[in-house]
Amino acid sequence: MPLFGGIEAGGTKFVCVVGSGPTRILARERFPTTTPQETLARVVDFFRPYADDLQALGVGSFGPVDLHPDSPTHGFITTTPKPGWQHTNVKGFLEDALHVPVMFETDVNAAAWGEHRWGAAQDVDTFVYVTVGTGIGGGAVVNGRLVHGLVHPEMGHMRVPHDWEADPFQGTCPFHGDCLEGLAAGPALAARWGMRGELLPDDHPAWDLEARYLGLAVANLVCVLSPQRIILGGGVMRRTTLFPRIRRVVQDVLAGYVRDPALEEQIEAYIVPPALGDDAGVLGALALAMDAPSQD
Repeated sequence: MPLFGGIEAGGTKFVCVVGSGPTRILARERFPTTTPQETLARVVDFFRPYADDLQALGVGSFGPVDLHPDSPTHGFITTTPKPGWQHTNVKGFLEDALHVPVMFETDVNAAAWGEHRWGAAQDVDTFVYVTVGTGIGGGAVVNGRLVHGLVHPEMGHMRVPHDWEADPFQGTCPFHGDCLEGLAAGPALAARWGMRGELLPDDHPAWDLEARYLGLAVANLVCVLSPQRIILGGGVMRRTTLFPRIRRVVQDVLAGYVRDPALEEQIEAYIVPPALGDDAGVLGALALAMDAPSQD
């Protein structure tokens, strides 16, 4: 059986797997993200016993990253706010150490690809995956292809209406203050309310405000990309009571202008959690490796 490697390269943790699909995982390891040298060395140590049999590696990385194949910094993490990780050559380091081709993507694009291959988006070819956790990011598949472009989508940094009277919170984004990430990611919840989101009860006003911001973002994505499905994952979205609130906000904001049964009586099947759960990112990275061009 051909073997492939998948790496979810997150800002707080790395997850590595060897296998050829969700039900065929031979090895798995998770460890904290520390310095680039230490963290990437642990990745190499994990894969080294399988290096002779690996066909390719897939990496879904926190970013921003350089995805342009003709760029001298292709495969780099670039202007990340994570200390020490700016301008880190992830792809080159792994290729030099393990001598296998490395498919390099954003973490959210990788998660979207995993959901397309094995999860909640198998039956559609145009959809969006948004993760809401330590940060907010989004990956898009349009007509069956991952969306790149000038750089790559940065959905977490879209601007959403901010009612300063109702919510005087300044935002936590070091670049933009009150962008979507600055208002609705996990650190924003903790900073605004004085405790982590998972400690807030379901009836806390935090969740209506959170649903408002996320619903505004989803409505923007509906208008811009016209996706056939929107998948909302990440740690904050483990609060499942957010889903009905977000769906109501989306319907209110769109106000019947975008008309389709998916946004009306079928909206529970339109805005959904990831079918792969917390494994969407690492399984998506595995799927990227399985799609690598043949080296024969």
